Amino acid sequence: QVQLVESGGGLVQPGGSLRLSCAASGIAFSSYTMGWYHQAPGNQREVVATITRSGNTNYTESVKGRFTISRDNPKNTVYLQMNSLKPEDTAVYYCNARCPFNSRWNYWGQGTQVTVSS
Repeated sequence: QVQLVESGGGLVQPGGSLRLSCAASGIAFSSYTMGWYHQAPGNQREVVATITRSGNTNYTESVKGRFTISRDNPKNTVYLQMNSLKPEDTAVYYCNARCPFNSRWNYWGQGTQVTVSS
């Protein structure tokens, strides 16, 4: 059974930082492209950042220079370090695991709320 469990969300003031974690089980973690997505109320789910099995990263334009995605393969965990947070970063953040060899193997976590407000 595949499980992606996110943690680390919460309420933070503008300019603050949070670190999200996603612990994966039931998959060959090191082979998967891992990603973080967010979804604000009334909006579609959008990609925030991805990291391939070789460590190549990509970021959506709005978070470049502020967010950093990383992975720890021995711990089956992917992280999203979020700095200089803005109110517009407020959303539910979802962890995603996607197998580059089989598009059917695409999994989601339950999401964690991030609220940026003073």
